Parts: sequence; structure tokens; C-alpha cells
Amino acid sequence: MRKPWLWIAGLAGVAVIAVVAWFAGEWIATQIVTSTVRQQVIEQLALPADQQVDVTVQEPVIPQLVKGSIDAITVSSPDVPIESFSGDVTVHATGVPIRGDGDVQSATATVSMDQKQLQGLLSTVDGFPADSVGLADPNVTMSKDVSFLGASIPLGIGLTPSAKNGELVLTPDYVKVGGAQLSAADVERRFGTAADAVLHDYPVCIAKYLPVGMKLAHVAVTGDQLVAHFDIDGAIIHDKTLQQKGTCA
Repeated sequence: MRKPWLWIAGLAGVAVIAVVAWFAGEWIATQIVTSTVRQQVIEQLALPADQQVDVTVQEPVIPQLVKGSIDAITVSSPDVPIESFSGDVTVHATGVPIRGDGDVQSATATVSMDQKQLQGLLSTVDGFPADSVGLADPNVTMSKDVSFLGASIPLGIGLTPSAKNGELVLTPDYVKVGGAQLSAADVERRFGTAADAVLHDYPVCIAKYLPVGMKLAHVAVTGDQLVAHFDIDGAIIHDKTLQQKGTCA
């Protein structure tokens, strides 16, 4: 499993160049820090050597190296493989100890997925019609055939994404039948329990792909992407229990 939190740990290798950077000057110091972090990310996440990894460090850098922590850093990379799917990942952290011997003051991560990337994630959910999945702000959309009075009826379903107990949950918002669109509430009133095959939540376990110290906090469709925001426990940089993969109930 490639863990975005390890991007923060990549800063541990920066300490050894602090003295050299002081004499080299601010510009060179910044280049050394960003290139060191980039290399650590590629190595620890086992990414291709030519993987695009962008690193931005708050300047000036030299005083931060002297005091032993980076005030603010942002690391981002597109199309990062996460087991059977991928996403565009950005990690932002503040107060990062460069020797890895203390807590990070704060850290968050964002994983953005386009339609193809989201289909990859949802293909891991048993019975979910992942190939039919699309994105139509603010909903995830899918197509599904249901049996009613002996006939197979094709439906278009709009799903609202949310974060619940560390899981991504897709909740029906509307249903399209032919040229008509009905709200989920209308469908339930008209068809009662017969609509249960459609009007139920679709939980997607995210925690099993991530360390315990990384929690899904918010998710929404923005434009043509599903954007998931994660909170990262500052102790994850040194606490091995927080580095273990999570589970879903």
C-alpha cells in the first residue's frame, strides 16, 4: 500500500543537509530541500522514477532548518496508485520536525478522482455497477436495471457522497425513469418497500486502504471530480500503531 502520510516522513532526510544549505544560500537550500523530499516520496511510495511530484516549502528555508522544523510544506502528485485504483494526491503539513522525532503540528490530505479513477475505486465494491459511474456536480451517477412486476427497468440514479465514520457513503438523491426524474423521497412514497432495492446507501470502505492515523473527513463532487479530504494525526510520523491499515465495520 502506498501511503500519502509517508510524504511527510520524507522530510527526515532533510536534516543531514542543514549545515551545507546554510552556506549554499537560500535558493540552493530550497532546491536541496524540495529535491530531497521528492526523492524520499518516490522511494518510500515505490513510485516510478519519473513520477511527477511537486514540492512547495514556505520560505525562507534556512532558518527553518536551523530550528529543526519546517513551517509549512505541500507535496502533490497526479494519478498516484493506491492498490487497485488511483487518485491525484496533495498533502499539506505545518510544523514538521525534520528529524521525525516529534509530532507534526497539523496535516491534511486531499485525494481527487476523475470519472475513470472513481470507477476504479467503486469496482472494489461487490455488485456495484462501476462501469456505469459518472460525475455530475454535486452527484455521483450510475445506471442500474431493476426488476418490477416481471419487467426489467433501466434506471439512472444520482447519489450524494458523504463521509460517515471514515467511510465514503453514496446516498440516493434522485432516480430517472425514462424521461422523468423523481426525488428519492418521491420514489419511496410511491413504491414503498419495493424501492428498497434502489433506495439504500452504498458504503465504500476507504479505511482499509489507509493508515489508522488518516481519517476521511469530508467528500464532495466538485466539477468533474470527486474530492475527498482527510485529517492526519500529527503523531503518525513516529507512532507505528497509527501507521497500520485501518478497517471498516
